[in-house]
Amino acid sequence: MSWLFFALSGPVLWAVSTHFDKYLVERYFKHDDVAVLLVFTACVGVLTLPFIAAFVPAIAAPPPRSIALIILSGILYMGAMLFYLRALQREEASVVAPFFQASPLFSYLLGYAVLGETLSAPQLAGGGLIVLGTLIVSVRLGGGAQPFKLRLALLMLGCGLALAVSGLIFKIFALEVEFWTTTFWMFVGEAIFGAGLMAITPYRRQFAAVLRQNLAALLTINGSNELINLGGSLGSRYALMFAPLSIVQAIASTTTLFVFLFGIALSTFWPQLGREDLSASELAQKGIAALLVAAGVVLVAR
Repeated sequence: MSWLFFALSGPVLWAVSTHFDKYLVERYFKHDDVAVLLVFTACVGVLTLPFIAAFVPAIAAPPPRSIALIILSGILYMGAMLFYLRALQREEASVVAPFFQASPLFSYLLGYAVLGETLSAPQLAGGGLIVLGTLIVSVRLGGGAQPFKLRLALLMLGCGLALAVSGLIFKIFALEVEFWTTTFWMFVGEAIFGAGLMAITPYRRQFAAVLRQNLAALLTINGSNELINLGGSLGSRYALMFAPLSIVQAIASTTTLFVFLFGIALSTFWPQLGREDLSASELAQKGIAALLVAAGVVLVAR
């Protein structure tokens, strides 16, 4: 099966997961700390560890230094998700998602510096279009006290950098060691991050309170969401074994387009599950940004 299928499975499934995340944040974490959601992510990773260990007996084969770096990759991924969820707590999904385009730009630089991946003129032009599209969607038209969403930009740029470094580490060791062994230790890193959150008393109390109040809903909705997100992550990471880091990250950046399309569908047919601003000015702004991002993706993927 083509690596492109796995690369595209990431943005499609992540777009679905983004709307799930927005629903969960709005419904259950509007005034609470969204970091608690990452405990559920860590739990899903922990549940997969015995299965990976059963099918891959050599998970302890890598040297300790390699294992430590792979674990760091998992911790960085969870840190990126924390930045993302904090941004999603205040903004629409279709406004947050375009900032994932920062990750490919960081990946281009890391790929060039560490992996020796070179950037062609079309790739540089595509990167510029991606940045321009991100800036357009981050500006609030019509003025206001804060026309540029600085907090959103800082959170999502931090998210993009952490994702790029995490992806770089994963690619290096997935090729050097083995895909499922690397995945195992990355999930260990995610579990360590989750355990760190649970060690903080306010987060531990909030986690317990959320479970008491909404156990069934969180297990079904968030459980489904975590499985969808896991599928997207595994697909995108698997594609890293067959294609350059910058290309896979560029394809992953199409998450924005899928989030935008799914947001329109939800607002039109199932508004109780999610709402996007569908005014003419907002549609035009987001549409232009999406077209610029799409054009940039085409150029960088050439």
